[in-house]
Amino acid sequence: MAGLTVLSPVAGTVVDVSDVDDPVFSAGLVGPGLAVEPDGVRGTEAVAPITGTIVKLHPHAFVVQADDGRAVLVHLGIDTVKLGGEGFTTHASEGDVVERGAVLVSWDPAAVRGGGRSAVCPVVALEATPDAVETLAQVGTTIEHGQPLLSWS
Repeated sequence: MAGLTVLSPVAGTVVDVSDVDDPVFSAGLVGPGLAVEPDGVRGTEAVAPITGTIVKLHPHAFVVQADDGRAVLVHLGIDTVKLGGEGFTTHASEGDVVERGAVLVSWDPAAVRGGGRSAVCPVVALEATPDAVETLAQVGTTIEHGQPLLSWS
């Protein structure tokens, strides 16, 4: 299986997924990955991290699956499901085939933070083994959406 480069869905600062304040993500229960703390201005668009089919799309989260079956989960903030979609605009639908870098959701991370929630965005290689995923972006560095974040072998 060829390596799959996973792009950052949002612009911001790279965070170790183990530092995310949610045990499902920090313990790697859904898979290994990284997270991005979105920039309040540049981080308002979330893009497809890989080319594939949108198999799940909620205003606060989405999963894109590559043709080979590997899938990447992007979660926009923590506990943002409780917002009921308020402050999020989707630009695609489940079943759509998208190119990596295509804008899937617009949102306001500053408003999420203003409401007392974390805006950090876990990016997870679903059901991957930790040894199959390599980080391409260094924790603590700034990243733009569409720049390489992970490599999944």
